[in-house]
Amino acid sequence: MKKRIKKYLQATVVPYILFLFTKFIYFTNKRVFHFPSSIPDKPFIASFWHGQLLMQPFIFKKIRGKNTFKAIISTHNDGESIAKMVRLLGVGSVRGSSSRGGAKALIGAIRELKSGADIAITPDGPRGPIYSVADGIIAISQKTKSKILIFSYTASKYWQLNSWDKFIIPKPFGIINFYVSDSFSLEGLSKEDAKKIVKEKMMENFYV
Repeated sequence: MKKRIKKYLQATVVPYILFLFTKFIYFTNKRVFHFPSSIPDKPFIASFWHGQLLMQPFIFKKIRGKNTFKAIISTHNDGESIAKMVRLLGVGSVRGSSSRGGAKALIGAIRELKSGADIAITPDGPRGPIYSVADGIIAISQKTKSKILIFSYTASKYWQLNSWDKFIIPKPFGIINFYVSDSFSLEGLSKEDAKKIVKEKMMENFYV
């Protein structure tokens, strides 16, 4: 019975609470956007650290409006709550990760890009190591020839969880700066060179 109740809460109540809380944080902060002069017309890959996952759906909708966004989300129990929460914020999901269902997520992401959807990925998720770049983003980008944009944000006031990813939660009534990098390609690069470039670009506007 306890397991059923817990599963029910994770599936229905928790996502809705997270949705309301995230909207509250967003609308009670002053928001400053630092976006490139142009966004690719073709589907792209949005990359951001796992610890900055919370506010990313707002960047998606700001730069793409009603275009379809799909985030790669773990098949773990926590991933189910996250998938349902981001769906409330207008973002779909491709289920799987580097530690579980990796091949399925890779195939699903490639299929979504080819069908016209943008894809979001956390290169260090779902279990780290923190600020590492797994193979998935490299494979997806090179197989589809899709460009990558780095998403990040900084908050003037925030809580930071004592978790492996140092998860950041902006506090209300502060300032959030949202950043999107210029797009870049990984075509023709070795896996190691591609990983190095992705990490360097992800650290450019990242401050804790």
